[in-house]
Amino acid sequence: MAVSEEWRQQWIEAVSKIRSNVSYEESAQQLRSLQQTGLLKLTDLKYNPGKFFEAHRLLARHAPNLGPGFWIRFTVHYNLFAGSVLAVGNEQQVKQLEEIQQKGFLGCFGLTEKLAGVNSGGVVNTIAEWDDQTQEFVITSPEVGAQKNWISQGLVGELAVVVADLRVAGKRCGAHAFLMELRDAKGPVPNVEFGDMGRKTVGNDLDNAWIAFHGARVPRHTLLSRYGDVQPGNGGTYVSKVKGLTNMAMIGQRLFSGRVAVAWAALTFTRKLFEMTRAYSDHKKCWIPKNSTLTEVPQLQHLYLRADETLKKLENFVGSCEKQLSDCLQKDEIPPMALQEAIASAKILASETSIDLCFRLKQDVGSHALMGDTGFEQMDFLQACKFAEGDSRILMQKLARDRVRISSPLGSSEEQQLAKELQDAMKGGAKAWDANFEKVYDLAWQVVQRNVATVCPGTSLRLPCGLSKL
Repeated sequence: MAVSEEWRQQWIEAVSKIRSNVSYEESAQQLRSLQQTGLLKLTDLKYNPGKFFEAHRLLARHAPNLGPGFWIRFTVHYNLFAGSVLAVGNEQQVKQLEEIQQKGFLGCFGLTEKLAGVNSGGVVNTIAEWDDQTQEFVITSPEVGAQKNWISQGLVGELAVVVADLRVAGKRCGAHAFLMELRDAKGPVPNVEFGDMGRKTVGNDLDNAWIAFHGARVPRHTLLSRYGDVQPGNGGTYVSKVKGLTNMAMIGQRLFSGRVAVAWAALTFTRKLFEMTRAYSDHKKCWIPKNSTLTEVPQLQHLYLRADETLKKLENFVGSCEKQLSDCLQKDEIPPMALQEAIASAKILASETSIDLCFRLKQDVGSHALMGDTGFEQMDFLQACKFAEGDSRILMQKLARDRVRISSPLGSSEEQQLAKELQDAMKGGAKAWDANFEKVYDLAWQVVQRNVATVCPGTSLRLPCGLSKL
């Protein structure tokens, strides 16, 4: 569904009012007000994904001025929190999103733990035990490592989607999501403990919390039950509603939409920082050896051209991934493996190339990069993009592992050779993987290049400096 120019201008005007030199409570209030405009619905991820991604892009244009705080707060609420309800909630639970939006309630996403989360492949140690007598779930963090960690919006959100290992009648049923209340008018709900992760280099208008559950009780209806539910009686019985689909697999869909959104954010930040810097350098007089502008210094002039060419290629690649993913979202389908791999590649490339280009710009534009309000002070926005929804190195490890499991010929001769060498090395035991870590990342880069060439034929990109060998 195309985004109208009228909506686009309304959204641009709305987000132009956002400020970052505020407390995290005030920042949260800005998001409450923004969602209550109704310009972007909490259900648009599924029913109008084009608007969902465009909203993220337009907001990211302000990141060189605002930093990462509000953008992260926004995507946590719309993608991770509301998106998880859309993915695994039943019809009535999805309908709740309308009321949540009208009331201006905010939600967070409780997946990541101190010792588990995205990087662990979705394994969680938080426990949700079914109490058949009271027909409640008892949510517990059995140890410090099971406490939820780096939960954005966790100190202000009224609601949370909490991912926990469901146990019914003594049987483990795997990771499931619960839509639970964290706070009411009186304050935090009983048996839930919160702590502040501490001050960050940027984005301190965003609260990041650790959350511990000490036997918190939630009603049966809090289990997001589109694909699985618990029937009371005789200790309780777990019922899988759709054969071959698990709640965790569908929760994972938010990582795909999140990776596309993060990729766009990195590219949009980079575009804007280059625009802001070019506006300065076009008017900065300097001697080289004649009176001229800073833009005409050869290395900076070349960097501007190279950055524009590279960003166009990446925007085309990420745009193609978005288009395919949007089709899956609207059809309620899990993206095929080829698309999942392409999205991981897009997220790696967009974040790492953006870090590379912006660092080079910082080195070549002189003392301007030291000044406040130039955008350079917010470059850690890109650091957040690097590790959000799966760190670049972790995603590369996954790409390489998946490739090594394939025995048939695939990709370039270099990719096939690296895959064979790692397959042979692994015959000596699991430790061989770490011993050959440089080959692992070399193979992953070959997979990334293959994905780019498949989605956008004829396109090739340089290895970002951050992924080069030590």
